[in-house]
Parts: sequence; structure tokens; C-alpha cells
Amino acid sequence: MKDKRILYVSSEVVPYLPETEISSMSFEAPRLVNQQGGQIRIFMPRYGNINERRHQLHEVIRLSGINLVINDLDMPLIIKVASIPKERIQVYFIDNDEYFKRKATLTDENGNLFPDNDERAIFFAKGVIETVKKLNWSPDVIHVHGWLASLLPLYLKEYYKDEPLFSDSKIVTSVYGQNFDNTLNKDMHNKIKFDGIEESAINILEEPSYINLMKVAINYSDALIVGSENIPTDLETYLKDSEKPVLEFKHKDEFGEAYTSFLNSSVLV
Repeated sequence: MKDKRILYVSSEVVPYLPETEISSMSFEAPRLVNQQGGQIRIFMPRYGNINERRHQLHEVIRLSGINLVINDLDMPLIIKVASIPKERIQVYFIDNDEYFKRKATLTDENGNLFPDNDERAIFFAKGVIETVKKLNWSPDVIHVHGWLASLLPLYLKEYYKDEPLFSDSKIVTSVYGQNFDNTLNKDMHNKIKFDGIEESAINILEEPSYINLMKVAINYSDALIVGSENIPTDLETYLKDSEKPVLEFKHKDEFGEAYTSFLNSSVLV
């Protein structure tokens, strides 16, 4: 694992958000690689309920200041950074006042999904890639966690397909049991199409459900990891039918060794 460059892109990471299957794994996996001498970068959204003072977030001016076009609107990209105490791990935060200032993550106080979660997902995917380009850091592996991050494989392989920095990068997506009812904004499909992404790549997102978002991520990943003991049956079948390398679910005590072997396997070298 020494000197292997791994980019972690997650919708949530401990200690910045409460402990869940996704936030814990988005911390444990990079910590493991870091301890084994790998080079890592972690990206997550800067939700408004993250305490910036407590976690000592600060803006990185040299990385901020560009605009991302989302559905024909210019949206300013702000990059903040913090270090996880005792781990010597830096976390980069994708921020924008319009999308991430509200004091919540993905739902309102009644548990309803925010109507702009579709645009937040597009902004997050583009924001991560543009920032990594500015860092001029070419990852060997990009490991994606959580449905808000699920558009990154699509954007990397379609919208940024001619970007040389990522020409040798392999994408691994962890598939979790975390789900949501109903769908994201039904116009999501058109907003992605606005970026010149082919209809055939995203027609499934005319119904932007959790299952369909994850299917798109699976389609554009090189390998998959089952992150939950139980995932929706539909996704279980889809993973098998994809004929891509899959690391089956591992309990915490077995995960480290299996994950290291998986990252070092021939498909990801």
C-alpha cells in the first residue's frame, strides 16, 4: 500500500458528522491506508451543521474562487480544509452558500429530502474533480461512499473523460443499505444532460431513486464493495450481473486485510 494514492469521496465522514455505517467507513478505510504508508485525500460536503470553529475548518483561498455551472447557473466553489486530530489526515470540504449553508445534511427537520439535492450532488462531483485538478494530484484509486457522491464515477468517465490527470485512475464504489423514499428532483436527468452527457448514460435517472443513482455509480465504477450486511435485493442482483470485481461485505475485524488485498489486486493496479 506504500505510496499508493487514494482519493476518498464521501457524503459523510466521522468526526465531522454523527457515526453511521458510511461516515465510519469513510474514516476507517483512509486511516488504514494512511497507516500503511499510502497517500490519501478525503473530500466531503461542508454542510451547515458542521461546527467550523470546533473542527478548525479554514478556507483555502488558492483552491477557491472558481465557478461551476449547474443547470446554466454559475455557482461559486469554496474549498475548506481541516485535519482529523491525531491521525495526520487532511479533509477537504466542498462548500457553496446556496447549497450547503443550511444547518442540515440531506433532509429538513421533517425528514423530507431537500428539493435541490440533485444539484448538490452534481456540484459535489464537479467540485471534487476540479479541486483535485487544481491540486495536480493524480489518484491511483478513487473510492466513493454515499449516494450524494454517487455521480462522481459518471462525471469522471463522461464529462471529464479527456482529463489526463485521471487517465489511469480506477474507481471503486461502496454500496450501502442506506436508502431514501421517493426520488430526488425529477428534473435531475435534464440537469445532467445539460453538461453534454449522453442520454443513454443517464436515461435511468428519469426516475432518480436511490436504487437508480447507485446503478449509475455501479455502471461507471471499475470495482465495487458491499458496505452493508444487507443491501436492497435489486442492487445485490445488479452487482452480480455487472460482472465487475466485488468485495463482499466484511465485518470490522475482517475488513482491513480484505480491503488491502482488494486495493492491491490486479484489477486496481
